[in-house]
Amino acid sequence: MPGLIRSEDIATVKERSSIEDVVRDHVTLRPAGVGSLKGLCPFHDEKTPSFTIRPAVGSYHCFGCGEGGDVISFVQKVEHLTFTEAVERLAAKAGMELRYEEGGGPREGGVSLGRRSRLVEAHRVAEEYYTATLLDRTRGDARVGRDFLRERGFDSAAVERFGVGFAPADGDALTRHLLERGFTDDELTTGGLTGRGSRGLYDRFRGRLVWPIRDTTGDTVGFGARRLFEQDRIAAKYLNTSETPIYKKAHVLYGLDLAKKAIAGDRRAVVVEGYTDVMAAHLSGVEGAVATCGTAFGVEHIKILRRIMRDEADLAPARVVFTFDGDAAGQKAAMKAFGEDQRWAAQSFVAVAPDGMDPCELRLARGDAAVAALVDDAVPMFEFAVRTTIARFDLETAEGRVQAMKAVAPIIGSIRDQSLRPEYTRTVSGWLGLEVEQLAEAVRRAPKLAPPGEHERRATGTDEVPEPDPGEAGTAVPRPDLRDPVVAAERQLLQALIQHPGRFPDSTLDTLEPDVLTAPAHRAVLDGIRIAATGGHRAGSTAAWVAAVGEAAPVAVKPLVAELSVAPLPVRYDPSTGLPPQRYLDSLVVGVRDAHLGRRIADAMASLRRVENDPGSAREAVHEHRTTLQALEIERVRLRQAATT
Repeated sequence: MPGLIRSEDIATVKERSSIEDVVRDHVTLRPAGVGSLKGLCPFHDEKTPSFTIRPAVGSYHCFGCGEGGDVISFVQKVEHLTFTEAVERLAAKAGMELRYEEGGGPREGGVSLGRRSRLVEAHRVAEEYYTATLLDRTRGDARVGRDFLRERGFDSAAVERFGVGFAPADGDALTRHLLERGFTDDELTTGGLTGRGSRGLYDRFRGRLVWPIRDTTGDTVGFGARRLFEQDRIAAKYLNTSETPIYKKAHVLYGLDLAKKAIAGDRRAVVVEGYTDVMAAHLSGVEGAVATCGTAFGVEHIKILRRIMRDEADLAPARVVFTFDGDAAGQKAAMKAFGEDQRWAAQSFVAVAPDGMDPCELRLARGDAAVAALVDDAVPMFEFAVRTTIARFDLETAEGRVQAMKAVAPIIGSIRDQSLRPEYTRTVSGWLGLEVEQLAEAVRRAPKLAPPGEHERRATGTDEVPEPDPGEAGTAVPRPDLRDPVVAAERQLLQALIQHPGRFPDSTLDTLEPDVLTAPAHRAVLDGIRIAATGGHRAGSTAAWVAAVGEAAPVAVKPLVAELSVAPLPVRYDPSTGLPPQRYLDSLVVGVRDAHLGRRIADAMASLRRVENDPGSAREAVHEHRTTLQALEIERVRLRQAATT
């Protein structure tokens, strides 16, 4: 049949193709008995290696999923090719020219391997062209690219090592170069190097620095590009090759071809955020650094790294270090990575540089040693996730500590090694300033960690209803929860202050700062009372006083002021005066202040616990917190003693 490869050529391809070498492009192998090697299977997700090859026989078999065959079937399966395409792929690597029955040739339907080889070759030629253009000192337009790299500490040796290049601003410079080299319009557009517009073909990348993106075998399959010229600022700052038959952004990692050996040898991968960060890391001695290409770090990237670093459950844990910017976007990326942490057997770590610098900035500011130290000093992903989550809450308040506890409990509960959970619970309880038993109970009751995308919503506490600013006109304020006895006592005090202003001395309002009350609506009403009191309205009629409070209070709580002005107090009135007993009114003030002091004491105790659990705390700081706590306890005792006299 025309187009079939001759059988003797197929046999020669198998003879010249080492299955060990081909598999090692995708999987790190280790000895598994006489004449055998094993690693993590590239065809299914596993934590204990069951994928075995026998180089002398030229075959492979996975005892987990059952996949098996020879070197040709391996290439078919791992690269999603037909039999003919796989043979052509191996022949190209071996430098063989295949012969076809009756003069036929590679199939042109779909993406045949012959065509794939042409697309890869076009990218190789494009990479050479871009790099030569960047290094050509006679080209003035490329100077901005050289300056960009020089300012970041990269010389011509670094350019050649990483294949960095410059795409001319001309509309079709690369296109013309590739056409002159014999590539067709269809090959250039299919490979994503060229676009087609109303005026014909044009270069995909123009006026940009370009970095070659290579697959695990070292073939260049795409490019990442950065805008250089100020007049192009309306264009995207970064531009990547669109997905093509040879480039799938979720299946590639920039720098992996250079990092693969170090990752396999050290069993450590370092995931950074940008192309220049990869360059800076490698030049600083961190040669296991890689980056994603215009997409978030995801499941397919994890699978690739796991196979290379031998992320196996029966070995000592490998290490994955993520470097993130210290800004909100970096924290979001870190929390997403933590959400995928269950997919690793490896231990995950996070490195955040001082002042939020990325590895490229850090190397430029402090040298190679600082980048290496950044990676070596990375903190466990769990610790970073917990501290990032806690930082969103005000731990000086009881409400903030409870919300933080609810947010971190699912994180602690998600730790793979259950034997570590009690120790982490003790550690985190110190950070929060809570009792160990309280956090342990929250961990026990916590739901499973939410999947990526949902995790951030829970971690930030946004499943709680946010409290609007009660001082903002027109903003809805949550109704006070009168099931809470403290809130109910606050309501009674406000009722009394509004309905019987003359029964309270002027000094009472001085002891009732707005933060004495817990409910936002109640604090807003108290604000209105304090403002109205400064205008001398307490001396007038009760109606005038109520009107003044309503006028001074924020719009959102005006209806509540009216409600409090008429709601009956839950006490027996003195029949001779028609007023509530003075002792009852005094007890309302004391009760609210006592509850407030109780909250402040709890806050102070929590702060003291956090300081005592922080190894970096000075002795003077501990003493200061203890003094503050003691003063609050004395004030509470005096308040209670005064109430009984």
